[in-house]
Amino acid sequence: MSETPAPAAAPAASAPGKTLGVVGLIFAFLFPLLGLILSIVAKVQSNRASVKNGPATAGIVLSIIFIVIYLIIVIAVAVGAGAALGQCADLGPGVHELDNGVTLTCG
Repeated sequence: MSETPAPAAAPAASAPGKTLGVVGLIFAFLFPLLGLILSIVAKVQSNRASVKNGPATAGIVLSIIFIVIYLIIVIAVAVGAGAALGQCADLGPGVHELDNGVTLTCG
């Protein structure tokens, strides 16, 4: 007698939010605000299914860190540009050699 083969196992169900968590983690490096949003959505989906989602958590943390770093850079550039514009307002148009050896060109 021949035995009938056992039915093939069904493919494992993917954990809800897992793929979106990985996408959010990748976007955390490229576009932190979008990475934060995607990671939060993935985390909520996983929490609703009572599943842990490490990539989503990492995406949230890294997105926040990169957003803070980018904000610091933007503020530093804005302060530097404001200082340069303030000196140009005082000095007037032209090329000026400052006391610290920096050449400032005002238009």
